[in-house]
Amino acid sequence: MSTAEQVYEQVKALPEPLAREVLDFVGYLAMKAHREEVKDLVFAQESSLDEIWNNTEDDVWNDV
Repeated sequence: MSTAEQVYEQVKALPEPLAREVLDFVGYLAMKAHREEVKDLVFAQESSLDEIWNNTEDDVWNDV
């Protein structure tokens, strides 16, 4: 039995309010995973844009 099937079997036995809490938690985990993916993408782009962002012409904006 897969993990998803095991979770499903466990949640089926819960009262509706607790099952909703589980659903909310699953949504939170999905959102958290998506945020991590976006953060990784931003970090990957950051190094490639370093030359553009860090230049002497724009030094006046560093303390703004």
